[in-house]
Amino acid sequence: MNIFKTTPPAPTEMTNQRLSELIGRMDTDVKGEPGYWQFAVRGRDLLVLTDPAHNRMRIMAPIIGQGDLDAEDLEILLAANFGRALDAKYALNDGVLWSLYMHPLAELSEVQFADGVEQVATLADNFGGSFASSNLSFSGR
Repeated sequence: MNIFKTTPPAPTEMTNQRLSELIGRMDTDVKGEPGYWQFAVRGRDLLVLTDPAHNRMRIMAPIIGQGDLDAEDLEILLAANFGRALDAKYALNDGVLWSLYMHPLAELSEVQFADGVEQVATLADNFGGSFASSNLSFSGR
């Protein structure tokens, strides 16, 4: 049974080439190559990594060294991941706290990519303050 009245049009598949074009519109000083880009949004350094073979894409921004976090900070980060971080999340990797957004590459839309970039930059900027990725909050209730 199809619950939709009409079938939505098939989206155009996201590729490294399309991502390069989108990132180039956000910052003229992009470093890297297809599959690994470094650029800035509002002065915040971001990385975009793709793995087309596994259909994955990550947008990420380093925030602070893990050694500078205490147990209270970690509890706040976990609580923020539940409600205030929305699609971007705080994550620890290799001794660094990151703001991170992950999505299947092929299914990623331009709007989702732009929103992911905005949420990652905002979440990183709001570390130590609201710990939020936007002005929305999801309580889960």
